[in-house]
Amino acid sequence: MIEIRELEFRYPRGDFRLRVEHFHVAAGEKVAVTGASGSGKTTLLNLVAGIVTPARGTVVVAGDPVSALTDAARRAFRITRVGFVFQDFELVEYLSVLDNILHPYRISGVLELEDAVRARANTLAERLGIGDKLMRGVSDLSQGERQRVAICRAMLPHPKLLLADEATGNLDPENKLRILDLLFEEAAGVGATVLAVTHDHALLPRFDRVVDFTEFRSGAAT
Repeated sequence: MIEIRELEFRYPRGDFRLRVEHFHVAAGEKVAVTGASGSGKTTLLNLVAGIVTPARGTVVVAGDPVSALTDAARRAFRITRVGFVFQDFELVEYLSVLDNILHPYRISGVLELEDAVRARANTLAERLGIGDKLMRGVSDLSQGERQRVAICRAMLPHPKLLLADEATGNLDPENKLRILDLLFEEAAGVGATVLAVTHDHALLPRFDRVVDFTEFRSGAAT
């Protein structure tokens, strides 16, 4: 599903450098990425999603050369193929919970907002414990509730790749395991691959494989 080779990346400002000779994730695999702060874990997810592009090397996802696509093609790729749970949620503050969940369908013509999609949004919200908050503004929610909205939005289009950056970081221990299991259940239902950044070692046994990304770090992060 994911194949990265001979990659070099740096941000325009700062001393951060990332070099990855080879990194891969098999189709259907559930992989956790751990490592020291500043080692490049979030940058890795952004490279896979095509949010940023490398200075050198290749990022291939499901056969698509993401690192070589145009900006418009990478955006269409993210919307149709990738579900991304961002660490800071990336919710639209002036929209309701339901409209945030449906947001991928409103910002692009490549996804069609049908009645079945709305029904699935309601079902996911119920399963994640926010079904009674769909008409509320996200600014009224707790951090844990906002996180559940972000997870619903990521899972809604049945993506073949789920990227999660500390997707359960704001939840209590019991709900962390319940929400992670639900995410895995949804992924298994559509044969999706999961690549997740986490600092929570209690969650690691639930993954197929754990990668310590510190070994991939080259250079310093500010």
